[in-house]
Amino acid sequence: MLKCRTVWKKLAPLARASSTLCRQNVRRTALNNGRTPAYVSAAHMSSGPAGGGRANQMYVLLVGAACVGGGVYTYRTVKGDGQRYQERIEEISSRPNKTQASYIQTEPPAVEATETEAVPEPEPEAAPSSGEPSPPAADVEAVIPTETTEAPPETSEAPPAAEPVVEAPPEEAAEPPAAPVVEEEPSAPCEPPPAELTEPPAAVESEPAAAAAAAEPQPEAVAESGDSAAASLKVPSHAPYLLIGGGTASFAAARSIRARDPGAKVLIVTEEPDAPYMRPPLSKELWFSDDPSVTETLRFKQWNGKERSIFFQPPSFYITAEELSSAENGGVAILTNRKVVHMDVRGNKIKLDDDTEISYDKCLIATGGVPRNLQVIERAGEEVMQKTTLFRKIEDFKELDKVSRNVKSITIIGGGFLGSELACALGRRSSEFDLEVIQMYPEKGNMGKVLPEYLSNWTTEKVKSEGVKIISEALVKSVVSKDDQLEIQLKDGRLVKTDHIVAAVGLEPNVDLAKSAGLEVDSDFGGFRVNAELQARSNIWVAGDAACFYDIRLGRRRVEHHDHAVVSGRLAGENMTGANKPYWHQSMFWSDLGPDVGYEAIGIVDSSLPTVGVFAKATAKDTPRAATELSGTGIRSESETEDTATSPVASSTPAPSGSHKDEYGKGVIFYLRDKVVVGIILWNVFNRMPIARKIIKDGEEHSDLNEVAKLFNIHDD
Repeated sequence: MLKCRTVWKKLAPLARASSTLCRQNVRRTALNNGRTPAYVSAAHMSSGPAGGGRANQMYVLLVGAACVGGGVYTYRTVKGDGQRYQERIEEISSRPNKTQASYIQTEPPAVEATETEAVPEPEPEAAPSSGEPSPPAADVEAVIPTETTEAPPETSEAPPAAEPVVEAPPEEAAEPPAAPVVEEEPSAPCEPPPAELTEPPAAVESEPAAAAAAAEPQPEAVAESGDSAAASLKVPSHAPYLLIGGGTASFAAARSIRARDPGAKVLIVTEEPDAPYMRPPLSKELWFSDDPSVTETLRFKQWNGKERSIFFQPPSFYITAEELSSAENGGVAILTNRKVVHMDVRGNKIKLDDDTEISYDKCLIATGGVPRNLQVIERAGEEVMQKTTLFRKIEDFKELDKVSRNVKSITIIGGGFLGSELACALGRRSSEFDLEVIQMYPEKGNMGKVLPEYLSNWTTEKVKSEGVKIISEALVKSVVSKDDQLEIQLKDGRLVKTDHIVAAVGLEPNVDLAKSAGLEVDSDFGGFRVNAELQARSNIWVAGDAACFYDIRLGRRRVEHHDHAVVSGRLAGENMTGANKPYWHQSMFWSDLGPDVGYEAIGIVDSSLPTVGVFAKATAKDTPRAATELSGTGIRSESETEDTATSPVASSTPAPSGSHKDEYGKGVIFYLRDKVVVGIILWNVFNRMPIARKIIKDGEEHSDLNEVAKLFNIHDD
């Protein structure tokens, strides 16, 4: 029709001009010949001189042919459109209702929330409809009056499995998800619960009893998950809040969600067989426990003597996954030993390793990381791998504890936080179990990538005093199994024989879901790239080790420490309930080389940066043991992250005269970049982290850092 109208608009002026010209010629001919126009024959009308009738005939034929052609084309176009329209209407009418619902649910979250509330169960059943061709999906959109203009291209490409991966990255490149969040967040958390409250809920007082009964059956139920039919009955088909990962960040998010939305229903999916727990004690306090059954109880005494469990909450805190849908007051449920293998960000659903599908309203990715290994060990064969521990989980702690009691030699490869902590912990056992503990690393001293050289050398001597044999500047060339031992060949020719290897060479962020979800991974730091609100999509957040975020002071970063997991998880949980807060927190981390030496750090602490250290003589209260007695917790970030520094007052005590050569009892190390403090280590100085955080936040140049060090009161007795 549009083409016909265009043709007519072009021909109409030409036809009108021709008619006018013909009339003028007739009038002129009549005046010249003294005749009236009534007697002029139509065949003699011409735009040229008298007698040119043949030219007029050709002109009339051309105009007539154009009109006839336009009419025929218009008729065929209208007829074809009518036939196609009728065919599509018949196809739509013949579709089942459930299929229509599945296409509606693939629309933007604003529409999806309404549809999910009306039909909560059919979403997993509608998954097979993804194989249908895309053109019919566009027709369904045409029928829905509430669709946005961006919906048709998004929905028409949604059914093929590979399409989200191709389409998703451009959507994130400009980070536009913040706008949709304003519209979606108020509705998503509150709409699904009413639909789920239609079932008779259990009483509030029955929650602890049900959760306690579910504490032990959880791993058992998962162990029986080989029967997919039985497993599917235990897994809810929908979770308003879905948390992927069962670590510190995930638990912090769950508590934050429940604090802001008391009726929230939260589902945690974790690959591990245990409920969320603290990882720091696995390489610290647990090794110093006098309880022979510590590997079973997983309870330990903090440096201050108080006992606690590594688990954040007892089993009674959680409800079972089966109860989640019908829980009147909501709750937190855990699916253990389950791995998310596929994520459909457009369909708002995930697939587990047993092919179970779970839909969600809002999702947090807190998958953490996996420990790295040396390629020479991976290539050495199965026999070497069986005698190698990659330390990360509870099972790794139990395994290494057992190994340390049954072998004669353990070699730790790595001189960072984890390697140095494990070396000190195992070194304490060396005399009791006649165990040889070796630590090797490519740096010159312990913590060589973090501490300035003089302090790294001092730390190395401290580790040696714990009974550890240090092999520095060691690059592993090969590892072989020979005579029931492992032979580690170094590149400089040295040969080390040992019974077991612990590889502590760093962490690789777990971004396995990036491909199926179409989420962007940072090429420099690894991890999922998120915006200031820790969002990767409008209804997807990332927290903990797997999040690559932008620090307003220090640039884009990825942090692998407990405090960051706590704070980022908590903020992500708040934003999932509509807080829309940016992540401005400067996270801290700490490391203890036993109960007598420890340090806390914040910002960028890199030994390649210029440093200024200010030290003083330590007292009995300047130890990790004294710090936990003051704060009441061994997880020091729990007390640090809640405090803020306001106008710190420098100590009035003057710095002692004379230098304390090689005496690093306590002190402050400042890391500088362009004369601005970007990192601080508090060496045996505790409960001063808010002051350090404020110094980095201010971002000012300091002419005399000795005066700045007085803010930490290191010269007070």
